[in-house]
Amino acid sequence: MASKKGIFVTAIILAAITGASFLVLYIPQDVETTFVVSDYENYLDGVKNIHEVLQESIEIEYKNLRTGEKSPQEYILVTEVTSSQVTIQISEFVTSKPSEEWQTSYISYMDALKSFNSYILETKVLASMIENGNTEDEMNETLEKINMLKSESKEFVKISEQSRPN
Repeated sequence: MASKKGIFVTAIILAAITGASFLVLYIPQDVETTFVVSDYENYLDGVKNIHEVLQESIEIEYKNLRTGEKSPQEYILVTEVTSSQVTIQISEFVTSKPSEEWQTSYISYMDALKSFNSYILETKVLASMIENGNTEDEMNETLEKINMLKSESKEFVKISEQSRPN
């Protein structure tokens, strides 16, 4: 049985994705969009907070998948929504054009988000393997890749923190 917190977090993420999808439909695609940021530190802190919420949410759902409390199909839906949210954050980074002193920190955090997105997609692969009845031995390579991507994402976050201007 799904927890109320998990359902609530999933519902919020789904609502945000739905809203973002409608925006994509109505924003002209032939115009180059620039996301203007004037307070680079606060913007990066905000993205970091969103990232932490998405990490916590996917970790709870991943744990529920591994313990059998969540079906692979339910988990796959969660990964698609979460991956879309991460992709939106990456897109904002690409268009934010930080000042030179913030570029290293921004690029490292964008790399952290990319690794996190890859992590999410690999957990989705694992969910498909579980659904197809693969054995634990068959899933070991995917499990190793999941752990590697999770560590890589955390390392990029550390690099971003260390490269922030004083």
